[in-house]
Amino acid sequence: VNPRALTSWVGIARLLAVVLSCLTFSLVASTGRFEAPYGTWCMFTWCFCFTVTLLVLLLELLELYPLLPLSWDDFTSAFSMLAALMVFTSSVVFPATFISSPCSSSRCARQAVATTASCLCFLAYAVEVSLTRAKPGDISSFLSTVPGLLKVFEAYVACLIFSLLDYYSGEPGLMWCVAVYSICFIFTLLIIIFTIGRCLTYIPCPLEKVLVGYNFLALLMYLTATILWPLYSFRGKSRPDPCGTDCPWNKHLGVTFLTIFNLIAYLVDLVYSTRMVF
Repeated sequence: VNPRALTSWVGIARLLAVVLSCLTFSLVASTGRFEAPYGTWCMFTWCFCFTVTLLVLLLELLELYPLLPLSWDDFTSAFSMLAALMVFTSSVVFPATFISSPCSSSRCARQAVATTASCLCFLAYAVEVSLTRAKPGDISSFLSTVPGLLKVFEAYVACLIFSLLDYYSGEPGLMWCVAVYSICFIFTLLIIIFTIGRCLTYIPCPLEKVLVGYNFLALLMYLTATILWPLYSFRGKSRPDPCGTDCPWNKHLGVTFLTIFNLIAYLVDLVYSTRMVF
């Protein structure tokens, strides 16, 4: 038994994340209101993060993780970054979708407490990410470095983009943008999987320079998508009134901002990767 798995700062952050995620999904389940795609996503996020974090704590407490055929540091770094992003998204989506004003009923009070617990859970995962992030000059685990964490961010933002895609067939510019999102997502996901599975060492080429080249190409591709997506999506179209949650105009606007976020992420990724290599 390794008691430091629970008493270290990282262990305490994980314990807080377990307690807060459990509190969040328990309160939301007690309200009975988590239907529709957004509610299902939020409930899945809290349950998934609770389960995996509890499993990580048990494996480290019993010192069983060396038996797993994967890079444990890369896996925990990638998961904590992913969990922080997922919980942050749920902390924004859930109150915007299910909490109405004025908030006076007991069910609304439980939803408000659940939202607060979800925000605190995000902070716990953010602290874990900051505690496990590799220090300058330490490249023992790639996914704990800034470029590695950005890879997780880029893949997650691409997933959000896919969830908002609607009515893009028939427009060559929009179809090119979808191809950009798909190609970059696939390659980024493969990098994450190969890193966790310790498969990158079998690639017969200078991996660091390949990553720099990929980041440069992805940056150029996202630059074209940043220009073409709003050009083809909003050309000759004004925002309809009313425009609800499932309004295509709002979804296209969301894709536009997420594309810009990923463009910035790939730019920062390229700068950091270049500094690490050269």
